[in-house]
Amino acid sequence: MPETVEAKCTNGECELDMVELHYTYDMNEETTVGDFVCPYCRSDTLEEIVV
Repeated sequence: MPETVEAKCTNGECELDMVELHYTYDMNEETTVGDFVCPYCRSDTLEEIVV
């Protein structure tokens, strides 16, 4: 099953609390949170939430 990752935007001016990234089988194994931008403010400051 493809990975699901929770991430937060660390841009202090962004209103986004959390976003879930649902990977697909077609994505490279090297894909990380750093390959995405915040869907709200469009900054590249997403950080994985590790529990």
